[in-house]
Amino acid sequence: MAKRTTLKDIAKASGVHVSTVSRALDPQRSLPLTAEVVDKVRAAAKEMDYHPNRVAYSLRTNRTMTIGVMIPDITNMIFPPIVRGIERVMEPAGYASIIVNTDSQRGRETALLQTLQDRGVDGIIHTAALRNEPSIVRAAQSGLSVVTLNRKLDDTDVPYVINDEVGGIRLVFDLLRNYGHQRIAHLAGPSDLSTGLLRRNAFSAACADTGIDPLNAPIVEATRFDEDEGRRCAIEILDKSPETTAILAANDRLALGAIMALRERGLSCPRDVSVTGFNDMPFLDMIPPGLTTIRIRQNTAGEVAARHLLAIMQRKAAEVPLETILPVSLVERASVAPPRATGPSC
Repeated sequence: MAKRTTLKDIAKASGVHVSTVSRALDPQRSLPLTAEVVDKVRAAAKEMDYHPNRVAYSLRTNRTMTIGVMIPDITNMIFPPIVRGIERVMEPAGYASIIVNTDSQRGRETALLQTLQDRGVDGIIHTAALRNEPSIVRAAQSGLSVVTLNRKLDDTDVPYVINDEVGGIRLVFDLLRNYGHQRIAHLAGPSDLSTGLLRRNAFSAACADTGIDPLNAPIVEATRFDEDEGRRCAIEILDKSPETTAILAANDRLALGAIMALRERGLSCPRDVSVTGFNDMPFLDMIPPGLTTIRIRQNTAGEVAARHLLAIMQRKAAEVPLETILPVSLVERASVAPPRATGPSC
């Protein structure tokens, strides 16, 4: 079996000290080296097919160079771009990501968090956090580096990166109003998630600001952010408030479920009922009729959260803001039209 290349071998080939080799090959190095030395050492390492011994490195530094990424639903297409954004920052810094799927279940979230801690991850980016989740708070208080993404925890000092939920809801709400809609229902997300609660509150505030009677703005809450719940809630809206002319859904999957429900009732979107979403998940523009939605910066969100986590792990937590709110934009497609004079005929 061929002998494994060591730092000493690279040092000898490069004509530098072993400690210089170690610093040149460490993405987290803090001591300065000239670009010439770094390039020479890395060229030698590549030529000699050097691969670091991660086990030895972990024992020496008490770092595993891994992070955990917790997502709520692996089937939700907004998360691959977010994960790619995370990896775009973490991989050049020498970190590998362990991705786990919580299915938005409290017990599963707690168990997977413990699994990540047992594996010695250096930090966690949590995109699946429930608003009141004591296990992740305890983990952060114990010294684990934690950032939440797309979600926020109530009454904690855990840094979070979220989208402009209030601004996004107001953009689609105002669009519907500009088209002439007076009877707008909100298909809300689960209230135990910050995204569900913030978007619901933003809808209620928009109704109050524009003088819409709550009776003309029913709210039905989904238990999950998926198409089945979107269909169920939309049917409830149509049954209880048949004069509804627009459904403002808290995310794209709920909106797609609502459009399915309309078709089952023999109704058309947008001729009978306009529908809007939130997130602008990939391939949405290819699904008829083309969903009007709010675009979040999925890649950017992953990158920002990763940079925050990296700073915390490098003991620069003071440089990380508690709250980061990313801008959103309105994407108009074909799912919104002026209301029919008589409203939908369910």
